[in-house]
Amino acid sequence: MNEHTLSMRLERVAAWVPVGARLADIGSDHAYLPVALMGRGVIAGAVAGEVAATPFHAAQRTVRANDLEQCIRVRRADGLAAIEPDDAITAVSLCGMGGETIRNILDSGKARLSGQERLILQPNGGEQPLRHWLMDNGYRILHEELLHENRFYYEIIVAERSGPVSYTDEQLYFGPLHLQARTPMFVAKWQRLLCEKHKTLAGFAKARQSVPQAKRQEIAQQIQWITHVLG
Repeated sequence: MNEHTLSMRLERVAAWVPVGARLADIGSDHAYLPVALMGRGVIAGAVAGEVAATPFHAAQRTVRANDLEQCIRVRRADGLAAIEPDDAITAVSLCGMGGETIRNILDSGKARLSGQERLILQPNGGEQPLRHWLMDNGYRILHEELLHENRFYYEIIVAERSGPVSYTDEQLYFGPLHLQARTPMFVAKWQRLLCEKHKTLAGFAKARQSVPQAKRQEIAQQIQWITHVLG
């Protein structure tokens, strides 16, 4: 993968960045996404934010090599602290992190958001707490997508602020739009997870140390939901 050939996941994230957007790519790594979108003429400008030194310098090199230093600002900052008011950001992407990490970045930096931005999120697991944050902060989920790449399932969640929104516990767990569509990939993912949940519950019974009853009940509830959804 490079700035000219994105991974399948980043291509699907790229597809949901609006034309003419000013993008903040947080945790940008090599800045492949903003550089690719700039090269394709999709976005008007971007910020590539990185907290760690090595990917920060890698992002700088990619931007410099493509002569885009006037269009893409590479900033070393923690989360949304990379965004400045005069950036006029209209889309924010956070990819390749756990859902809880993305949630925490959004929550700790929400003062940097105007509420007008589109959020394009690609969590590696932990989608439920991320969806919960979106609901609690008035973001409606516009699109959900499931990808299978390198033996793993990945989700893309696109959301925009809409005012109060309410999802059920099941919708937060599976994804409200996934529940409506129930694609073959969705079914395959949850069939695999159902097997894993049954193994987990069986493991609890054999564990030398007692597992808290609340944890047992949580897994049992999830098994019930998955079984129901798979029909």
